[in-house]
Amino acid sequence: MNNTMESILINTAHALMADGKGLLAMDESSPTCNKRFAIYDIPQTPEKRRDYRELLVTAPGLSEYISGAILYEETVRQLTSTGEQFVDVLQKAGIIPGIKVDTGTVDLINFPGEKITEGLDGLRARLIDFASSGLRFAKWRGVFSIGEEIPTNQCIEANTQSLARYAALCQQAGLVPIVEPEVLMEGNHSLDESSEVSERVLNSLFYQLYKQRVLLEALILKPNMVLPGLDCTDQKSVEKTADATIECLKRSVPAAVPGIAFLSGGQEGELATERLNQMNLKYGSRLPWPVTFSFARAIQLPALECWKGEAENTVAAQTILLYKAKCNSLARKGQYVMDPATIV
Repeated sequence: MNNTMESILINTAHALMADGKGLLAMDESSPTCNKRFAIYDIPQTPEKRRDYRELLVTAPGLSEYISGAILYEETVRQLTSTGEQFVDVLQKAGIIPGIKVDTGTVDLINFPGEKITEGLDGLRARLIDFASSGLRFAKWRGVFSIGEEIPTNQCIEANTQSLARYAALCQQAGLVPIVEPEVLMEGNHSLDESSEVSERVLNSLFYQLYKQRVLLEALILKPNMVLPGLDCTDQKSVEKTADATIECLKRSVPAAVPGIAFLSGGQEGELATERLNQMNLKYGSRLPWPVTFSFARAIQLPALECWKGEAENTVAAQTILLYKAKCNSLARKGQYVMDPATIV
């Protein structure tokens, strides 16, 4: 990788972490998107998925709060109702287009309850193709469950090695890699257990990135927040989870990384926003890297509930989408205050 390419990648990474902005994750697979459509009796067709994603990317003024959008490959290949490429629509709006490139998780053989992410086969050529299509960053997700004697060191190493190999391939192709090591919320584990596993995962990840000679200045980390399991009886306050998350990251993430964009990971949208706000309110000016959001459901779900697949609801749904994006933009700056009269 030459100096010009390094500079372009570093500049893109910093643009993704622009002050007051975050990422819109709209990269749900077709089966996942269909499950959400089914709840609201929305037809589960490519055309309806296109209509919904067009609603998202054409929301007027979205770039005021969103720096980049993560697309699913189906969306990249589709045209909007006006015949435009989604990548072009985003670029015109001042939003950096990116794409999810992993192909999902499968069982990790000989390790019950653990998963490995696939998609490395043929990835080099796919990344070159995506870069030539105008995409400027990519995303890969690895998942880690907490349970009896898991995650194992073998699972952590296998997934973090894949994340690092993907990141190296991305940078070679001219794309900024977003690396997403997600410690899942399912289970009854405590906040301390979540912190311990998250730290193990992050330490392994950065060791593997170092081994693969990945340029840390040109990647974005997309981790989970450190939280108790959903079934844990001792759910902690926003303040305690924010403290645990920042403490874990400070011990694990090199200062060279341009920024951290949290996944929401199944959190209730309002809580995810409050937790992000608390981190920036208490620690923002003292952190070596900015922390922001890369949310999907936490921003989209109220808009989907409003839209319900009906064209006449598009403007109202976009208004709700922009409101949720603004809430998280304020949390990015530590300035969010919930207003019960207007929250949706």
